[in-house]
Amino acid sequence: MHLELQDKAILISGGAAGIGAAISRACAAEGAIPILLDRNEDAARALAAELRDSGHRCEVILLHLQSPEDCRLAVEDALQLCGRIDGLVNNAGINDSVGLEHGDPDRFASSLHANLMHYYALAHYALPALKLSHGSIVNIASKVALTGQGNTSGYAAAKGAQLALTREWAVELLPYGIRVNAVLPAEVMTPLYRSWIAGFPEPEEKLRSIERNIPLGHRFTTPEEIAATVVFLLSPRSSHTTGQHLHVDGGYVHLDRAL
Repeated sequence: MHLELQDKAILISGGAAGIGAAISRACAAEGAIPILLDRNEDAARALAAELRDSGHRCEVILLHLQSPEDCRLAVEDALQLCGRIDGLVNNAGINDSVGLEHGDPDRFASSLHANLMHYYALAHYALPALKLSHGSIVNIASKVALTGQGNTSGYAAAKGAQLALTREWAVELLPYGIRVNAVLPAEVMTPLYRSWIAGFPEPEEKLRSIERNIPLGHRFTTPEEIAATVVFLLSPRSSHTTGQHLHVDGGYVHLDRAL
């Protein structure tokens, strides 16, 4: 299916590694221009070089999204680089283990800020450009918003808020033809996930125990499978899809894991 994304400029936060890198590659493969917004200079430069060597256009913005001003500058830079923004993928974040028992209110507030505020700020500052392009927003959330995980109150609260904002923005932006959707990964093997697994006494056994609980194929979702859904949601081919929470998780959240 031709997704009609040729030369469309897509701003992707956390676009240089893990799920974000897969989204960047998938956008480039469809002829879009991924704008990698990331603080990891080595990863961003390496991915940009890879894409350019393959004949794709790619832009890089090196920035740590710590404040609304950072987000304003990121959008301003994207417009200077490409002259337009046709899609925004809110992806950057970290599961930082700020729990209820082993956290505190200040760390909780910091976790919310790190995982939620830039979703709002990037969308806010990109909105004038998205109005012109009738673009699309995709928020990368998490199954943790619906299932809980334990010892991660800040991250869970931020991910739940992202789902609420997805529907709120979908309603608010109807007059402009801007679609807003969320994708919820569950168990996806990324460098960060691999590091988390490595912290267990028997990491390979922990890995196998998680795989056994994924109904479809008893395997992890790949970053590329997440990216394929994101790119479809960014494209005009999903022109009547908005306000949706899409689970790309092999049935992890909704099917009986005893299967």
